[in-house]
Amino acid sequence: MVLKILGRRNLLRDETAIFPWRPLLMNAQLKAAAMAPNTNPMLDAPSLKRSAQVVIETEIRAIEVLKNRVDDSFLRACQLMFECPGRVVVSGMGKSGHIARKIAATLASTGTPAFFVHPGEASHGDLGMITQKDVVLAISNSGETDELLTILPVIKRQGIPLIVMTGNADSSLATMGDVHMDVSVPAEACPLGLAPTASTTAALVMGDALAIALLEARGFTDEDFARSHPAGSLGRRLLVHISDIMHAGEQIPCIGADANLSEALFEMTRKGLGMTAIVDAERRLLGVFTDGDLRRAVDNKNVDLRATPVTALMTAQPKTIAGDKLAIEAAALMEAHKIHALLVVDADNRVVGALNIHDLLRARVV
Repeated sequence: MVLKILGRRNLLRDETAIFPWRPLLMNAQLKAAAMAPNTNPMLDAPSLKRSAQVVIETEIRAIEVLKNRVDDSFLRACQLMFECPGRVVVSGMGKSGHIARKIAATLASTGTPAFFVHPGEASHGDLGMITQKDVVLAISNSGETDELLTILPVIKRQGIPLIVMTGNADSSLATMGDVHMDVSVPAEACPLGLAPTASTTAALVMGDALAIALLEARGFTDEDFARSHPAGSLGRRLLVHISDIMHAGEQIPCIGADANLSEALFEMTRKGLGMTAIVDAERRLLGVFTDGDLRRAVDNKNVDLRATPVTALMTAQPKTIAGDKLAIEAAALMEAHKIHALLVVDADNRVVGALNIHDLLRARVV
């Protein structure tokens, strides 16, 4: 059997050697089959488009009716969440559970501490995660979700404020809540009226409305947002300071005012930032000598590259930045003045650091 398999492999290898075009032909045939129009009679293009458009229109109507639901109940829910000394605990089962998780995440990232508790797990110990300082937001379209109805009496007995979001104002859950938010919809987008579609969209939008209303009430800023998203691009832009990424100490390219051009080139090569600072005896900045200054000096036949002092060729009063500034400000300064490096100075104009565009790229600020 082994010999037969090995023989078959050798035959295939030999055929490929004799007919090298066969793999290419097979690949072309597979590609053509994949790109051919679908002939399945169930996948009628006009019907698919019409179905999708109906779903979108149905969900648009579901959201439109929510505007009239921003009423006293909405304001009371905002008040309970805003004044909550603990956290907002969001719970829901099934599709409502997925929506509840997203609402909890949105609240938490926009200044309202929140987390999700699975109602099924809550009745098996996770109720201990909820304290009397918290507020509970329970979500159920029917308002009759057994897992929620099992745990809510315990929550009520502890005096924890309960906000409920349902599609049925007469449901058991709605009557238990301190605040009931109506998220009922005219119709589900599912033609069977069974799969949660428009109802979950409505609950999600109402949750976003709560989160953003609270964000604005708290005066939540983009810097606050960045602190809860430090790994995101906004976090890097708003949290990374010059002092976090600059070269300091012995890494700073720096020479004295009496240095010549050769010494400047040696310092620039050794430090690798494409420039060097020229400072006085107290390390106050006098000027900067860059790759651009070097090119201009080489093009000038009247310049003796060995004997000319660097102060005669440097750029006086160069652009600088303070170490406590944001790194994104350094990027903006470089872009505005078409430069690729900056010296960092303190309040007395002493050089304390240096950085170039590559430092900003490594920090993923630009």
